[in-house]
Amino acid sequence: MQISKLFTKNIMPIPFLLALLLSSAAYSAEPAKTSENTPSQPMPSLAEALNNAMPAVVNVTVLGEVPAKYLQKPDAPKQFQEMGSGVIINAKKGYIVTNAHVIKNGKVTTIMLKDGRRFKAKVLGTDAPSDLAILQINADNLTQIKISNSDTLRVGDFVAAIGTPFGLHQTVTSGVVSALHRSDLGIEGYENFIQTDASINPGNSGGALVNLKGELVGINTALIGPIGGNVGIGLSIPSNMVMQIANQLIKGGTVSRGVVGVMVQNLTPELADALELSGKKGGLVTNVVPGSPADKAGLQVQDIIEKINNITIENGTQVRNIIGLLPVNTKLTIYVHRKDKPITLQATIADPKAYKAATEPASASLFDGVRLTTYDELTPGFGIVKGVAVLDVDEMSDAWISNLRPSDVILEANGQKVSNLDQLMEVVKKQESSKSLLLKIGRGQGIIFIVAQAYS
Repeated sequence: MQISKLFTKNIMPIPFLLALLLSSAAYSAEPAKTSENTPSQPMPSLAEALNNAMPAVVNVTVLGEVPAKYLQKPDAPKQFQEMGSGVIINAKKGYIVTNAHVIKNGKVTTIMLKDGRRFKAKVLGTDAPSDLAILQINADNLTQIKISNSDTLRVGDFVAAIGTPFGLHQTVTSGVVSALHRSDLGIEGYENFIQTDASINPGNSGGALVNLKGELVGINTALIGPIGGNVGIGLSIPSNMVMQIANQLIKGGTVSRGVVGVMVQNLTPELADALELSGKKGGLVTNVVPGSPADKAGLQVQDIIEKINNITIENGTQVRNIIGLLPVNTKLTIYVHRKDKPITLQATIADPKAYKAATEPASASLFDGVRLTTYDELTPGFGIVKGVAVLDVDEMSDAWISNLRPSDVILEANGQKVSNLDQLMEVVKKQESSKSLLLKIGRGQGIIFIVAQAYS
């Protein structure tokens, strides 16, 4: 199967999908009877909801130039024109949200409204990890879309997609929410997709996914299926995530992401059983970086994160998304399950520069051209592994020649176990003359031994 971000150049036939459950208008063996004294009942329709939403959905046309490094042939065309969609989220300011990939490498971006008016757009900011961007146009009499709380969506809720598939402006398709919280698809850096069977095709990128009130519940972003075709698996970024990113882009043009210093994996039923936590859900903490906000808050390996700021955690990916979408200095209340006890912890999202300074001790340069840090992680098949992790190795250094590599974990030095950086330093200090160390290294799923020269 192919995961595709949605562009369009060519006009192609489009299968139109209309999926409405019309319980109030079920088929009957006999035609409905009416009389002159009894007014006919209106047919169920999405028209009213769509009339409110469609003026807020725009066509986005991008003229750009392909970077030289992407050209397969020197004489290949450098200019390109692509088409996508966008949604007006602020009529007074002219703010439009779309996908970052729609305007990538664009030189000129043009917006066409439902009424046919065209405007040149200014790019206020883009965020590639979330695949969102904010444009602005200077225009009067705009209509902005109403924003819904995407956390209230349920599988089975009816939705409609509005956009410009295959260049067909103001096209509407409908369906249902097929799944929520789709992640680990490798499409974006931060994934929490709504999956829908409303037909989403090339050109729908940046368009609106709306509920039956015409409110925005998501921004259509990708489809899964054969290249150029739709098999009923479309993916949309939830409106709550959209607005979190949009507000930061409008304010400063970029997204200020901080770090906490914790690694979390999904708590599968098999892991839950192995940890005697059957039936538990959440994110399983596998590593806490020493000196990080997570460490200072008291998080430990094998903790189960069940809530963050009263948001229930279903899996490890959700933890990463929540932290990655919040600004630096945001306070976090973390609810964890530890050895049959509920614990509440407080942490603050750190600025990446401050985090780096706090988590890299002065003794990290034990080997020439090498950066090290204490390693404490829960790993599949080995349980909790403690040692010293290799962060970076200069390719011109003696350590590199000795076969030390990034992501290696030093488990022993000269036959002595080292659970942290301080213990490794102690082994070096005890050597009276030669600083050559026999290191036992964990690499991938195996163990190797190397000899490396340490500083005094």
